[in-house]
Amino acid sequence: MPEHHSGPGRPHPPTAAAVLLSLLTALTLLVALPGTTAAVAGSNSRPTHPEQDWMGSTVRAHEGGRGPATKRSAPPDLSLEGPSASASVKGVDVSSHNGNVSWSKLWHSGVRFAYAKATEGTSYTNPSFAHQYNGPYDAGMIRGAYHFALPGNSSGAAQADHFVDHGGGWTDDGWTLPGVLDMEYNPYGSTCYGLSKSRMIDWIEDFLDAYRDHTGRDAVIYTSTAWWKKCTGNYGGFGRYNPLWVPSYGSSSGELPNGWGFYTFWQHTSTGPTVGDHDRFNGSYSRLEALAYG
Repeated sequence: MPEHHSGPGRPHPPTAAAVLLSLLTALTLLVALPGTTAAVAGSNSRPTHPEQDWMGSTVRAHEGGRGPATKRSAPPDLSLEGPSASASVKGVDVSSHNGNVSWSKLWHSGVRFAYAKATEGTSYTNPSFAHQYNGPYDAGMIRGAYHFALPGNSSGAAQADHFVDHGGGWTDDGWTLPGVLDMEYNPYGSTCYGLSKSRMIDWIEDFLDAYRDHTGRDAVIYTSTAWWKKCTGNYGGFGRYNPLWVPSYGSSSGELPNGWGFYTFWQHTSTGPTVGDHDRFNGSYSRLEALAYG
């Protein structure tokens, strides 16, 4: 049979090595582009200091605030309460940096609810979670769990799955509060995790939808108004279903993010007694019980 030769203007077919190199180059460029799907889904790196990331840890670092040195017993901001709120209930939030907590001491000081950090991203679980989640229950408190979000690492649904699988679920026992999605400044890089405002909104919605699918409950959103404005454009679409937890260290909860007419939880100091972070539920104890029952 005669040999076949490429004509003078006909290029030689690429070798397997050349094809592989082209694919690797294209993938590298895609991952490097900020705001692309690959940049989010392909950067599932393990957080390097999750024990330093807790509810409000980056808020105080970026926004400052006052502790109880100026306002030791901050009252609830009545001007922003819901129509059924007639009192406030004391609470705390904790994470691994708090270690073993004296729940009996907190109970005798009037604390009636507690939230513990369960997870961060899709790889970290709080090594102190069992004590910090079961301890309040044993002391007679209503308890709940929260997830420290890393939107630049993986999808919202993947992080909701990790959260529910490691303590963030919900049971209809009257002692378990709905889970909390902690949205705050990125402790590992750019403020908004490299996401555009629309992509951040989509990420949050992805987490909330997955959490609701798992538990039947709408998760609470913890966030500061300044971060919410910067990273979501002050989006107002979650206020109808998702309760708000706002940090503001002083005598007032301050301006709330768009979409919420009142807060459900207020983190009013990060330097309180026994554990740093102390909170108020915006309503009576019976309303807190109602939130637990769903």
